[in-house]
Formats: sequence, structure tokens, C-alpha cells
Amino acid sequence: MSYTIGIDVGGTFTDFYLMGAGGAERIHKTLSTPDDPAEAVMRGLAEVADGEGVDISAFLAGTARIVHGTTVTTNAVLTGGMAKTGLLATAGFRDALAMRRGIREKLYDNKYAAPKPIVPRRLRLPIRERIDRAGTVRLPIVIEDVDKAADIFAREGIEAVAICLLHAYANDEHERKAADRMRECLPDVYVAASIDILPQLRYYERTSTTVLAAAVGPVFGRYVARLQDRLAESGFDGPLLIMQSNGGVAAPETAAANAATTLLSGPAAAPAASLAVTAPHREDSFIVIDMGGTSFEASLVRGGTPAVTNGATVDRFAMALPAMDIKTIGAGGGSIGWIDGGGLLRMGPASAGVAPGPACYGFGGTRPTCSDANLVLGYLSAAGFAGGRMTLDPDAARAAIERDIARPLGLDTVAAAAGMYRVMTVGMASAIREISIERGLDPRDYPLVCAGGAGGIHAAAIARELDIGRIMVPRVASVLCAAGMLATDLRHDLVRSFATPFAVTATDPRRLDGLADAMAAEAWATLAAENVPEDRHRLEYALDLRYSGQYHEVEVRARDRSMLTDIEAMTEAFHAAHDRLYGYALPDGGTQVELVNVRLAAFGVTAKPGPGRISRREEPAPKGSREVYLPDRKDFASIEVFDGDTLPAGFGGHGPAIVETALTTAFVPAGFDVEVDDFGTLILTDTGA
Repeated sequence: MSYTIGIDVGGTFTDFYLMGAGGAERIHKTLSTPDDPAEAVMRGLAEVADGEGVDISAFLAGTARIVHGTTVTTNAVLTGGMAKTGLLATAGFRDALAMRRGIREKLYDNKYAAPKPIVPRRLRLPIRERIDRAGTVRLPIVIEDVDKAADIFAREGIEAVAICLLHAYANDEHERKAADRMRECLPDVYVAASIDILPQLRYYERTSTTVLAAAVGPVFGRYVARLQDRLAESGFDGPLLIMQSNGGVAAPETAAANAATTLLSGPAAAPAASLAVTAPHREDSFIVIDMGGTSFEASLVRGGTPAVTNGATVDRFAMALPAMDIKTIGAGGGSIGWIDGGGLLRMGPASAGVAPGPACYGFGGTRPTCSDANLVLGYLSAAGFAGGRMTLDPDAARAAIERDIARPLGLDTVAAAAGMYRVMTVGMASAIREISIERGLDPRDYPLVCAGGAGGIHAAAIARELDIGRIMVPRVASVLCAAGMLATDLRHDLVRSFATPFAVTATDPRRLDGLADAMAAEAWATLAAENVPEDRHRLEYALDLRYSGQYHEVEVRARDRSMLTDIEAMTEAFHAAHDRLYGYALPDGGTQVELVNVRLAAFGVTAKPGPGRISRREEPAPKGSREVYLPDRKDFASIEVFDGDTLPAGFGGHGPAIVETALTTAFVPAGFDVEVDDFGTLILTDTGA
């Protein structure tokens, strides 16, 4: 038997998606182990192997490929568990990390302070050197400054060093010398140079991204090395690929060299998986939501292409590498309900996680959570949680809600639970508005693809809040990110700054062509090192353009390599994109268009499993019924419960109803029709009734 496996490590559960020969699927969840995520990975693999009827050694020996998404680097930043890091900067500019952009993120909150820099000032050390923006050396590097810095770092016990010199993107000579010398002086220290991490304009963003890469580099390196060793000891000798923030995967060695590429990788596979779900319905534009135990993510796919941003942040620190444009909020099954100082009910962002977990888990948690509310309202089955491997405690859920929510607000327990459900819905709908309405797009134009173990319970309420008429809940919704990892390609993003009036490039296109050729050669070498055959290489180019005097630029994709130097076509595309994003364009020629950066996305195309069809059988009878709270009635009613794992293709029904699978639940309110397509996807349609 030959398997491919996708593994997604989340804050509460670690998800597994197994694809066997002939398209046979298996999905599995196990509780995460935050102190050592590899422990949950190996335990889950052993449980999956047991389900296949073999021991883990035989199972892993028959596994062709593992694709792994992890929140190790994200959690390191959020919890302060980063490596002790030093910074080398051009003399006079070491405080850029603290000054940031000099703009308060909340303009009208004069008490909103910037986060404490990852590297304290005493470990931000100056290097005398100067290269101007044209790449001309104005002051040769004083290499003795690097030696002195290395001595200080050694005494301080530094684990990682970030190097970011002022105009290194224009000429890497000085930064390369500093990095080489630092590696000679401190051979056991992780060194990240901005020319290898993000060689582009904007000194603060480049510095912040390089510091993040350095600070999480040792953490990620240790984790992935430990995981590789444990996999090898258990019999795995195939390739392990790492999910990146850009929606692609990379070899562990490539990811470890720039660990910042994994900082936002957790939900990055969901859009790729959703494309396979929507393809049979000829939908290539949709909104993806993923509600797990700790967080809620929303992203947008248009024309078959997931939205990507170069302006992401991690815990308010700039991370300017390409990343899926995903809005994440603290809204999951474990989100804790609380009353603020004004007496208003809030949900999250704090989460009970897996330890101590929601009150109903019985692991010692006492705070009321979203899962507790869903259990009290009847949306969750006490006996069927996590594939029947966990029994939930309704009495503990009621007690927690009564004590912390109902009594302080003067409500009964059910009304308090319904309020928690409503607050969760409004918060998640607001996140969707940010990735749609705030970008000039109408969410009503897009179907909703729902993922995550808790997503199906809230999807219809979210859709009603936004007037979205169609919802798709994939058969593998509870592990959609893990499944999506097997549908991703290897991807590497390259960027080079090339600041010039765009029209000037028409008079000498060889400079732009030469830069594109050099970037292509680097991309091909990276893919070749990952053993990707040449016939599976694909390169996509883009330019960052802006109007003269603007601060922000717009990324404009080229249809092919020839369009890159087609000044007229790229300028027209820029005007159209600017108009869509900002509501105006200046195509009359009165305002000059400037080129800022050249971008290249290099893909190593992988073989992807196709969705398996399910059988068509006679209409199934409900597996039972239970009392469920109906928001439109504000009361309980006995409604039918269907086993989603046995529903045949072509099944149709009407709400209110519950559809349960081993690892997720979908609530179909009154006014929604539900059907099952040929691939096991639940289609919920708002009839307006």
C-alpha cells in the first residue's frame, strides 16, 4: 500500500488526511501537544496506522510523502519562545526596529503603544558602512565592527543573528561579507541576512522580517530535525515537505534556511483544498472559512487564485514575505466567553485550548467556551464527539455558563448560551467583511466554503448575517487544511527591487530582462535542488507599480514572461487594479507610473489526488433526533439528525436538521435546503423562507 499524508498541527487538534492507493481516504484527529507538537504527530500516525491494521513501521515504510503544516514558528512569536537574537545594522539605523514606521496603528488611541522589539537595543549593534540606493559603495565596511559584535553576541549567549544593512538590496557586497564573517566567528549561531530573506526596498519591513526569520530559525530547525529523526526511526524514508505561508510547500532544508516563510502557514492550504471542492460546480471564486478549536480564518479566492499579500503581520511585527491574505481572529470552539468592564458579553480571543480545554471536555477546564454553548444548545452530541472517542459533559458546560455568563447578565443558561453563539457569529462575519467589503468586493457574490471541526455549526448563521445564499461543507471539512496540503505545489517567491520610472524601462528593456533572467536561474536552481523535474517547473512574474508620490504599490501579475516588458499592457493592468482597489485611476498620462519591485513565484508542480466520488443509494432514514435550539424560534425543538458519513450522493432535505460526521457537525436551520453532491460535499442553499 502506498500512502500520502497531510498533517496540520493546530492549537487544539492535530489533523491527519490519508490518501491511499486508488483514492481511498481516511481522516483522523488527535489532541495536540503544545509543549512538543511532534509528540501529537507521532501519536496520531500510530493511531492512523492502527486504523489501517498495520504497525507504524510498516505503515510509514509504505508512505510515499508527508506534507506537514505547523504553527511552531507562529507560537514561538506569540508566546515569546523565540531564540535569543542579535541584530547587525548600518551605523545610525539600528533603532529602525523600534521606530517602525513612526505611525500609530490605531490613530485615535494615544495610549496604543508599539510592541516591545524582539531584539533589545543593547543587542542591536551598528556596523560602519554605506552603500547608496544605486548600489554605489560610499563607505567600505569596517569588518572589525563585525568582529566586535560577534564577541558581544558570544558573551550574551546569542542563538541567532539578523543582518540588515541599509541598501543591501541594491548591492549585497557588504552584507554578504558581514554574514560570512559572523558565521566564521560564531559557527553554531543561526545567521539570517536580509539579502537571503527579503532583498527589497523599505528598511523597517526588511529588518523586521529578517529579525523574525532569525528569531524563529533555531526553533523551527530543532523541531523539524527532531521530527525527521522520529519519522526515520519509525520507518519513514520518503520526502517530508513543509507548508509555507504562501500556500506552497518546500523541502525542510529550504524552509529552515528562511523559517519566516512558515510563520503564517497554518491555514494556508485551505484555499487549495477548496478549489477541488468547488471545481465540480464550476465555481472558481469563493470565500473560505476555517473554524477550529482556537481560531477562525477567512480568505478569498477569485478566478481560481487565492489572494496573497506582502504586508502581513505576526503579533504586530511586520512580515513582508508573500503570504496568503487570510484574516485570523481568536474565535474557535475553545474561545472563552467573558463579560467586559461595560457589562457586554465577549467571546475570545483567549482560548481554553487543549489544556485545560472547554468545561465540557472534562480535562479540568472551568471557563465557558463556544463548545460549551454549542453543547447546551444541542448542536453538539455529547456522545459522538471526536468520532466517539470523547464524551462531553453537558452539566459542566451548563455550570460554567451559568456561573460566568448567565448570572452576571441576569439571563437563564440557554439565553446566555444563545448569546454566546450570536456573538461568535457576528465576530466571524466581521472578519469576512474585512477580506471582502473592505477590498471593494461584495460577499454576496461568493459562495461560502466551510472548513474546520466547528465551522459547520456556525456557517449558516454567518451566511445569513452576510446575505450569502450558498454554503459548501466538504466531506473532509474537519481536516480541510491537511487535505489541502496534498493539493499544493512546491513554491518559492523571489523579489528584487528595481525602483525607476516605468516608462524608462521601455527605452532599455535589457535591464529588466536581465534581472528576470537572473531570478529565473535562481528559481530553477532551488527547484532542481528539491529534485523537481524540469517539465514540472512553472514561473509566474509580477511587478509592483505605483503612481509617482504614492507610498503603497500595487502588485500586477504578468500573463506570461513576454508581458513583463510590455509597458503598455502592464500599465493598463495597473490602472485597472488601482481603480478596483482604491476607486480611482489616473490613466491620462499626467501622473507618472513607477516600477518598485520585480517578483517571481516559482512552482514545482506536484501530483495531486483527485476527489473521490461517493455512491448513490436509496434515501437514508435519519439516525435519530434530538432537542436543538432554533434561533428563529428562540426555543428548542426536536429535529432530525443524519449520519453525514453514510449520506449518499443526490440526498436532499430541508432544515431544520443536523448532519453529523465522525469529526464535524453541520447545523441546517429552517429556510435552508441541503443536498449531497457526487463527492460528498454538503450544499446548503438559503431558500429565503
